[in-house]
Amino acid sequence: MHGEDDVHTLVVGRDAMACRFEVVFNAGEVADDTARAVDALDLVDAIEDRITVYRDSSELARLNARAAEGWQPVGPELLALLVLARQLHERTGGAFDMAAGALVRAWGFLRRQGRTPTAEELARARESAGMRWVEIDERDARVRFLKDGVELNPGGIGKGWALDRMIETLRAAGVESVFVHGGASSVRAAGRQGLAAGGRGWPVGLRHPLLPGRRLATVRLENAALGTSGSGTQFFVDRGRRLGHILDPRSGLPAEGVLSATVIAPTAAEADALSTALYVLGPEGLPTVAAAGGPVGAIVVLPAATSGGVRLLTANVPEAAVTVEPCPGVEWPAAPSPADGGG
Repeated sequence: MHGEDDVHTLVVGRDAMACRFEVVFNAGEVADDTARAVDALDLVDAIEDRITVYRDSSELARLNARAAEGWQPVGPELLALLVLARQLHERTGGAFDMAAGALVRAWGFLRRQGRTPTAEELARARESAGMRWVEIDERDARVRFLKDGVELNPGGIGKGWALDRMIETLRAAGVESVFVHGGASSVRAAGRQGLAAGGRGWPVGLRHPLLPGRRLATVRLENAALGTSGSGTQFFVDRGRRLGHILDPRSGLPAEGVLSATVIAPTAAEADALSTALYVLGPEGLPTVAAAGGPVGAIVVLPAATSGGVRLLTANVPEAAVTVEPCPGVEWPAAPSPADGGG
């Protein structure tokens, strides 16, 4: 992103949510740009304080601890996040589930140390997992769990939610063009890179899931967000079998078959959650996640059937927005027809 087409940028970053958050401005375009970036990054810290499950003092951790006892009041931000999570759960047929915390815990991912649970442990976790057990009263801003052991975990949506709040804050301050990301896999762009020079959208590299340091394509984002889900860097090996950290909340087992799933959406929270769901659903989920003519586009990377490389499938992604990088062993067939979920 930096230095492309001789466009200069200012980057301000900070570690949060177990990754690196960065704010990127077109150099010289925004007055008080560094101060604006610091304010946006402070907002990420404040959000993490409220929604992390790694601090017992957070609002979400307290809700997890008490909501099975009865109705618990929640603040407006957490309420809005939970309402969105419920909508995305319904939209994806349960492939995205913020209430899968019991499964995350059973597989050891809450401590970031993967382990295979016993059949009994997995059965108990499945019984306590799912948004079906979470009741949200929007009018009175309160939440309760209908079963003991339910845990909300924002791992598949929290970074995107924070990026959306950053963009809202920067836009309210009059910033027209800015790029923000959390850990590179969750990004949101406003305006264009090199706005003063009539630049195009902000370029985002789509990583090659099998070749570290290589990219498959570059996606141009303008007033849009992108989320990528994959298990290339977060996995563990059990009896010679590589198991990723993305669980299918419907079965309780690690999702398999997809190398990476990328979603382009209006907001980063949607892109994050829908990319997680698409990784779980596989290519059959393209019509659900990225319906033809809708506001969401998607790219699924699969193992190639014969070449030992990779195969890419797209749905509802404009050709002009994607530049394929020259890379051997990459199959990029024509986009499927709308009837197949493409566009």
